[in-house]
Amino acid sequence: MKSSKSDVHGKFHGLPQLRFEDQQLTSFSGLIVIQELFARLDMKSYLRDCFRSQNVTTIFGHAKIFLLLIVHMMLGFRELRDIRYYVDDPLVKRVLGLKRLPDVATISRALSTANEASVERLRHGQRSRLQRSSGIHSRLHRNRKIRDSGRSD
Repeated sequence: MKSSKSDVHGKFHGLPQLRFEDQQLTSFSGLIVIQELFARLDMKSYLRDCFRSQNVTTIFGHAKIFLLLIVHMMLGFRELRDIRYYVDDPLVKRVLGLKRLPDVATISRALSTANEASVERLRHGQRSRLQRSSGIHSRLHRNRKIRDSGRSD
């Protein structure tokens, strides 16, 4: 069944309030933290920029599909058909900004139409992001060593 973009996409900007009390939670409640991480990394616009040259007008754009794959792997799944385990989960949909998740065939079609230039931009961007974050990590580690060496026990 063909859906319109407004039937599929939703806007979720605020984070739900976390309260530790007896309540119904989904299996993937930790995605609230991932949603904040994606917001701080500006992941959605980064992925849109990577696939801006794609001339494909689909309901689920390449950026959403790749974001779905990132979430899929972060949840510990490896095979596309494992999407069935969280297809109705409200937090997964919220993190992706969707009201409905694509099926496996839609994901496969989108992956097959991703052009080489877009995928290369994604690879290059991920490498540079990792290098920046590892540089930050090594500076933090050096600063900690300096502080620890000045301690007198």
